[in-house]
Amino acid sequence: MITYVSPEVAVSSIQSHQRVFIHGSAATPTTLLYALAARKNELKDVEIVAITTLGDMPLVSDECKNSFYMNSLFVSQNVRAAVNSEHGGYVPIFLSEIGHLFRQNILKIDVAIVQVSEPDAHGFCTLGTSVDVAKPAVETARIVIAQVNKQMPRTHGDGHIHISKFHAAIHVDEPLPEVNYGDKITDIERQIGNHCASLIEDRSTLQMGIGAIPDAVLDSLKQHKDLGIHTEMFSNGILGLLRSGAITNKYKKKHPGKIVSAFVTGTKELYDAIDDNPEFSFHEAAYVNDTAVIRKNPKVISINSCVEMDLTGQVCADSIASYQYSGVGGQMDFMRGASLSEGGKPIMALTSSTRKGASKIVPFLKEGAGVVTTRAHMQYVVTEYGMVNLYGKNLRQRAYELMRIAHPDHREDLEKAIVERFGSFIYPFR
Repeated sequence: MITYVSPEVAVSSIQSHQRVFIHGSAATPTTLLYALAARKNELKDVEIVAITTLGDMPLVSDECKNSFYMNSLFVSQNVRAAVNSEHGGYVPIFLSEIGHLFRQNILKIDVAIVQVSEPDAHGFCTLGTSVDVAKPAVETARIVIAQVNKQMPRTHGDGHIHISKFHAAIHVDEPLPEVNYGDKITDIERQIGNHCASLIEDRSTLQMGIGAIPDAVLDSLKQHKDLGIHTEMFSNGILGLLRSGAITNKYKKKHPGKIVSAFVTGTKELYDAIDDNPEFSFHEAAYVNDTAVIRKNPKVISINSCVEMDLTGQVCADSIASYQYSGVGGQMDFMRGASLSEGGKPIMALTSSTRKGASKIVPFLKEGAGVVTTRAHMQYVVTEYGMVNLYGKNLRQRAYELMRIAHPDHREDLEKAIVERFGSFIYPFR
């Protein structure tokens, strides 16, 4: 039996100078965050640790600057300003290694605030939509504060947590934050999706994130057969592919018959689909994103995107120059895992230009830009203008290949940069 308290009572044990983990993505415990923010005049220098969070983030408001410090492990829109100010910071880290930071007390967690599903008859809740790094946070925190939500789906996998672990708990009946990119797919994304689909064979195991490009790829795969899913996260785009019968997970070596993920973000339709559904299995990111686990599956296809790519294949995916925009996340985990998989293909898919018309394929990354995926890891690159494979090609060859799939408006400038850097001699490709 669980005894619920008010949000104010639940967060009353948090003290100044502690490190507090906040559950992320669709599981962001907003009600408890507002209760904690209300204590801003009592608290000082409370360090907040989180990956992506959705919805309101009152802890980074101007009124809370001296009370809370946002030390982000992945930068979402609602904390971006704080992370790029003196009142916040960013830790560059692979998603697969965040749990290690917690378990080795490199980032020792004093308090974990999580949002969970209602307990079953045996007193077990689940971490719902986000097992990812919440599992190691809960297992290592001295105090666990739970927001038990009637609308949080109960998920299968290893995200179970017994009510005896809670220091305090509140009960809410609130919809989860929703994200939907399906209605934002343009002709450009569909072209990219079709190019990617042509690289994907039947019986492949897919990893892709959230956004218009991943959804366009999924929408292009409905004629494929016996696809599997092993991904750090997924969104609504997977539902149509699942209904088409293209996903069977039959030929996966790890968790055959199951869609494996660390977290999920989408709409209520998606949350309802995963609720108490044994076809979906949610696990800690340290496991899902482990290259040794990923590579065991056949024909792993990893589709990621980036902010910009230089002519040698270096990828900036987490910053715009020195401005921290997102994070390292699991891109490298899966790019490497796919390349090590038998028949696997790591794919970097991006629109050729920004919304303002600037080329995303550039001679040099912007000053201060962070390299997330190195040029040594780069293989397939796809834009709306086609696809190239950089694997085994030298720097000059890579540059010409990337110029070929850049936006036509920028190819002349790119060629000038190539000649300036490598000279005018071009030997034939074999």
